[in-house]
Amino acid sequence: MTSPTRSGPYGYPMSAYDFTFQGAELQLHPSGCLTWAAERLLVVSDLHLGKALRMARRNSVLLPPYETTDTLARLADEIAGFNPQRVICLGDSFDDLRAMDELSDEDSSQIAAMMAGRDWIWIEGNHDAGPVHIGGTHRAEVTMGSITFRHIADYDKSAEISGHFHPKAQLAGRSSPCFLIDRSRIIMPAFGTYTGGLRLNAPVLRDLMSEGALAITTGSKTRAFPAYA
Repeated sequence: MTSPTRSGPYGYPMSAYDFTFQGAELQLHPSGCLTWAAERLLVVSDLHLGKALRMARRNSVLLPPYETTDTLARLADEIAGFNPQRVICLGDSFDDLRAMDELSDEDSSQIAAMMAGRDWIWIEGNHDAGPVHIGGTHRAEVTMGSITFRHIADYDKSAEISGHFHPKAQLAGRSSPCFLIDRSRIIMPAFGTYTGGLRLNAPVLRDLMSEGALAITTGSKTRAFPAYA
């Protein structure tokens, strides 16, 4: 099992959750980002930039077209606070490939400012797979040390950090995005402002995670509890 190093007992609220995964000292934050201090690395998943505009294009539900600006503002706050040398976005950073072309000048400038001077890696997702023209490095997956970062968890692999499923926990009748962690993998919550998600008891998540898995909720503070007690 993952081994907590500076976290309270199950159910105890914390500003962040520190633990050891595959020999790496990692930290999960209330915002939904993950950091690896020794590597000066910050990881986020499933930004889904441009979701409101994509839904409008498809004559679907109309949403206020501000989710991209809000998501980028929150990401900029995390980057300003941690000053990472490397950033990995774990796929579905854009709600589709056209969303990159629809970015406002202000949003494009903010992305450029965050990327400046950093090793920025965009992992391909199922929403944004394919050739892209935005800067940074574009990879199907990337490995650092013994840990592989990819968009969708691979049943046949271990030592991986992924996103895609947007896991959510039910606490006191409210749905909260959460991390799922066990010995083999970490599944990240969606960082994007307008995103749905899967409950922890969804079959695909139960199949991927061990019985000893922990859920770490996001919000004002993190909260750790057994995902499948």
